[in-house]
Amino acid sequence: MANTTTTYPWQFQRIGGIDQVILRNAQDIMHLDELDPKLWVALSCPASGLELDAKTLSLLDSNNDDRIRIPDIVDAVKWLKTRLIKLDSLIECASELPLAAIDSTTENGSRLLATAKAILANIGKNDQNFVSVDDLNASTLVNSSNLFNGDGIVPPTNKIANDLQDFIKDALSVMGGVKDASGLDGIDNKIASAFKQSLEEWVKWHKNVSSATTPLANDTEEAWQLVLQLKDKINDYFLRTELASYAPQAEKSLNVDEKYIVPMDNGLLADSALAELPLSKVEANADLNLTSGLNPIWRDKVLRLMSLVKPFLSSQNALSQTDWIHIQKMLTPYSTVVASKPALTKVDTTIAPKITIDKLGEAKIDQLLNSDLFERFAELADKDSKTPAAASDIADVEKLVVFHRHLYRLLMNFVSFHDFFDLDTRTAAFQTGRLFIDGRCCTLCIPVADIAKHTTLANYSELFLMYCECTRKTPPINGTQQKQTIVAAMTAGDADFLLDGRNGVFVDNKGNDWDAKVVKIISKPISISQAIWDPYKRIGRFITEQINKWATSKDSAIINSATQTTQTADPVKFDIGKSMGIFAAIGLALGALGTAIASIASSLFQLYWWQLPFVFLGIFLIISGPSVILAWIKLRQRTLGPLLEASGWAINGKIKINLFLGTQLTSKAELPKNASRSLIDPMKKNRYKYYLAFFIALMIGIAAASGWLWYDGYFDSPAQSTSATVQQAPVDTPIAEGGSPINTTK
Repeated sequence: MANTTTTYPWQFQRIGGIDQVILRNAQDIMHLDELDPKLWVALSCPASGLELDAKTLSLLDSNNDDRIRIPDIVDAVKWLKTRLIKLDSLIECASELPLAAIDSTTENGSRLLATAKAILANIGKNDQNFVSVDDLNASTLVNSSNLFNGDGIVPPTNKIANDLQDFIKDALSVMGGVKDASGLDGIDNKIASAFKQSLEEWVKWHKNVSSATTPLANDTEEAWQLVLQLKDKINDYFLRTELASYAPQAEKSLNVDEKYIVPMDNGLLADSALAELPLSKVEANADLNLTSGLNPIWRDKVLRLMSLVKPFLSSQNALSQTDWIHIQKMLTPYSTVVASKPALTKVDTTIAPKITIDKLGEAKIDQLLNSDLFERFAELADKDSKTPAAASDIADVEKLVVFHRHLYRLLMNFVSFHDFFDLDTRTAAFQTGRLFIDGRCCTLCIPVADIAKHTTLANYSELFLMYCECTRKTPPINGTQQKQTIVAAMTAGDADFLLDGRNGVFVDNKGNDWDAKVVKIISKPISISQAIWDPYKRIGRFITEQINKWATSKDSAIINSATQTTQTADPVKFDIGKSMGIFAAIGLALGALGTAIASIASSLFQLYWWQLPFVFLGIFLIISGPSVILAWIKLRQRTLGPLLEASGWAINGKIKINLFLGTQLTSKAELPKNASRSLIDPMKKNRYKYYLAFFIALMIGIAAASGWLWYDGYFDSPAQSTSATVQQAPVDTPIAEGGSPINTTK
């Protein structure tokens, strides 16, 4: 995938903080190979777990690595360009492919057009001028009853000779097979050729085995198999005897401790546990006793091996380490030849083999290789492949129809994220359904395979994420339990009641309901409104917690005091003198509180009436301002990229989720436009009289306070107040006897 330069007039649009290409017409699609990979929104995505046609994804994933990359899509477009006259019909995403759209002037297009007409003729639709997936399925059903159906696969049916049926069954058992169009197990020419090659290699190897040294004659093979099974246990026994000789104090630990021989719940000893224990009792430099003390799980095999190699044992009652080494060396030449046994010739199959070549027997293998069955089968399979609608051509027609129907939607979720930002028509391929919880509906829901791995990268999305385990039964009553895990982004409202263990309902894109349970939360800011009121909620929670702690401590103190009083013979009398200090402290606290309130009220009353709203606004900004600013910064950093990266995508850019898009991805409960609502709650006691009396009293109090303040001059301007104060100030002027003032000016 290299950088490309092009003069093609691409058109881009700024969406989600990145420039996304607009695929306006067929020409844009045809030039995708010229678009710089850095300008694609996605570089790769999973080939499974998406809300796209599974067949389309499998066709694009040609190497079966469960990944779809830019070259895969470019190759698909190039493939279509050589088979369709124009690519305009891709944008319509029609399920029917017009025959007139196939380019019959090219070799590939001409062959596909003939195959499409043969398919329609096979189902009796000769006059139809289009082909669809339904037509392909109907043709497959018709072909299932025919021996020659164009797939080149021949099953062992009674429509062929008996010896050919047996030949196909033998090949299926040894090599495996593939499914015929009829759904039966069969083989093709490749499997038959691999079967012949495997038989020839086996015959060659078997001749080498026959000519190899066999010290035990016909028992050599059985003895060697027993040696392979017992080798580790016997070697372990002799190693333990050497360790017991080297460190006598360790002999007890080298043997079986009784705590390891424990019956199961049913009272029986587990064979798997016994098989792990030593082969026999361990003593320093001791031979393996063959008459007693052998581990019951291994005893029969050990005794059988000893009976086969009896002529080579120095003692009939024990196996020495020297004899054991000699037995292995004696069988080494034979084991070398046996180890060179060839593996089956590799061939692609979907049905696993059932037996090995040895099970056929030497006589049956010679019979197969000396017959003409391979040639007869090749002719049969070749005739099947050359039917008017060959399997390879039918597959190409299916590929053409599927790409014609679904490829454009993949482009809208890979080249650009048009479907994700087009909120009115459809959802993106990675959106798997909707989560209903806490009076809200989250539409950004993505499947998750491993929560622990997913959270590591998804945390950087700055989204409030809820990981939910979803379960349902199919059928609902006494059905099979189905499970899946999703992550949902909450982008509107608040997080007051979003907790681990909270239950909701997940509705997938097929309309199936799942019980959803929140198992993990990544907490991030959700909205500005949450940030505004969050400080007050925290203060309220803090005050509530402190009151609960104080009430609990006082309740415990009262209970303890009452308990001590009842248990004491001489109850302590109340001493008012000792309590005077407490009453005094309470009085001082109340006085200080009253003084503070009076000081605040006095400061407020010195302001003009129009200044009071600004004071409260300033207090509001001081409390909520930092939380709002922090939330605003965090909300601007919300991005879809890390969330998809955690699910296996490779994304170019961040793909921001702004405030508007956040409100669209999570909808809150709202009454319908034409709905009516009654505010009278029958479950709530009607107290409007008390509210009315309180309101009237409050208004009277406000009016009285305002009149008093006006009378006292609190609403006068500072200049008027100062002038009045100066005019009313007393002047101490000396008065003469005649009543005239004395001039004191010098």
